[in-house]
Amino acid sequence: MTATAIRELGRGLCVFIPLLLVSVNCLPGGILAGGGIIKNVGIAENVANVGTNYKGVWELFSLNSGVSAMHLILLPTTNNALMFDATIWKVSKLKLPGPPCRKVEDAPNEEDCFAHSVLMDYETGAVKPLRLQYDTWCSSGSLDVNGRLVSTGGYNNGSDTVRTLGICPNCGWNEYPGTLGNGRWYATQVTLSDGKFMVFGGRGFPTYEFVPPEGKRNAKNQVIPFKFLVETHDPVENNLYPFIYLNTDGNLYVFANNRSILLDPRTNQVVHEYPVLPNGARNYPASGSSCMLPIVLQPNEKRPVIPAEVLVCGGASHDAFTLADLNRPKVFPPANMECARIDINNRGPANWKIMNMPSPRILGDALVLPTGDVLLINGAKSGSAGWDDARDPNMTPVLYHVAGAGPEFTELNPTTIPRMYHSTSAVLPDGKILIAGSNTNPTYMDVALFPTETRVEKFSPHYFDPALDHFRIEILFDKSDKKVKYGKRFEVVVRGGDQNLDVTKLQVNIYYPPFTTHGISMNQRLVSLGIYDVKKGGAPDTSVIGLQAPPNGNIAPPGYYMMFVVYNGVPCRRAMWAQFKK
Repeated sequence: MTATAIRELGRGLCVFIPLLLVSVNCLPGGILAGGGIIKNVGIAENVANVGTNYKGVWELFSLNSGVSAMHLILLPTTNNALMFDATIWKVSKLKLPGPPCRKVEDAPNEEDCFAHSVLMDYETGAVKPLRLQYDTWCSSGSLDVNGRLVSTGGYNNGSDTVRTLGICPNCGWNEYPGTLGNGRWYATQVTLSDGKFMVFGGRGFPTYEFVPPEGKRNAKNQVIPFKFLVETHDPVENNLYPFIYLNTDGNLYVFANNRSILLDPRTNQVVHEYPVLPNGARNYPASGSSCMLPIVLQPNEKRPVIPAEVLVCGGASHDAFTLADLNRPKVFPPANMECARIDINNRGPANWKIMNMPSPRILGDALVLPTGDVLLINGAKSGSAGWDDARDPNMTPVLYHVAGAGPEFTELNPTTIPRMYHSTSAVLPDGKILIAGSNTNPTYMDVALFPTETRVEKFSPHYFDPALDHFRIEILFDKSDKKVKYGKRFEVVVRGGDQNLDVTKLQVNIYYPPFTTHGISMNQRLVSLGIYDVKKGGAPDTSVIGLQAPPNGNIAPPGYYMMFVVYNGVPCRRAMWAQFKK
């Protein structure tokens, strides 16, 4: 047993967290546990990378985020992560700095003076409260082309609300109640190729609609019935927060419960239905996790169809919510331990490739790492989403190797803090993972089986092995192109790596930061750019990487992306924010 001193950045406090040293075990189903070597295969099987037996390190970053982060998203070009929960509880761990307080709906003489939304500086841990009036409980969101958050729905007076938050130093929420044609509680928001948004589903509304421009409102006749959400509705739902991805052909891949389709958003027609994914449900409250796997581009990309795959992991039986929430005594059935992936551009006899994870998982997140591999993190091993409806915290993150030979899964070092229902996570520009939230209680509770969690952690994955640090390249921001048009060639200047960068060891990946809540990471996307040349820079130890931007918004919707230069499977010291658009 060893111990690592970690600085609690927000308060200057040092704590000691033990790291487990576990023995090597080979598990069935392509699983590697313990001290085996992790091959940093990334997303391209022909890219040479080094291996490591390093299993990561956890650090306690902040003792109090102020709010329990039910929702989490990074705001571009700032050092801020936005965290918010719900106004319905009328309490948090942080008071507003002063009046005005929030007027409580349906109680005109009552005021709520607690913060329910904060900006956290993910470098220093400093927290800034933001005022909210309309309830954001179980809402949705995504970034627009200029990096501004556009968030939809929520509960009660927030269910038909659209709200925006800019990235200026003094920006606050702008809220527009009555904007949506239907209430959107547990709905999914998706960004289209032109930067517009659609929002799907929500409790009691098997419909979808386009999010109107700021200040406009949708009429009821602008809401589109969606039969697929009717058909996938179990007696206990299991189709809320559907997984939705913009496909590389401009259509929308929609997964709900255990079924999935391809929807043309221009004609509102279902153009394809995929095979059923067996063995349970995957959407709220049987909350599994999902991501689109990396989109790999070639230089001078001219393929008529760019390959795209989707991964779905975990979930629960169709009756899990009934057993865990409605039964007395409660019963907590084991979560699903499968991951499945499918080629969504295969309109023929496409089928799911089903794999076994090292452990079952529900309520977790599936984050695409800068290398292109997937980190499965947070959640529980049994039960369902809902208040006090899950047990057996899954403390061990799992790395899913997207490409290459060897085991499909590797277990990494575990945390010591349960991250259950309403936990969230995000990839940071330095490649670390920010982990926050967890509240299985219907208010803020310090004394409970799983207390309301406002501590924030960071996890440094396997590629932070100190032995690999010399591969960690530095992007020279002031010498690199940061605003790029679709299809155009551009250059990124870097320092470090080898004296002559080997293109066979090099990836340049752009990552769209997701809106994460309830195990769904809306609009998460990693695109590996085509590299057309690498040459020496004008200064010592520098190189110029020639790249081609994504050809259009079907591949990379317009907006800000974190650009990671990955060498030998090791991400750069800090990603550069770059804007791609028409």
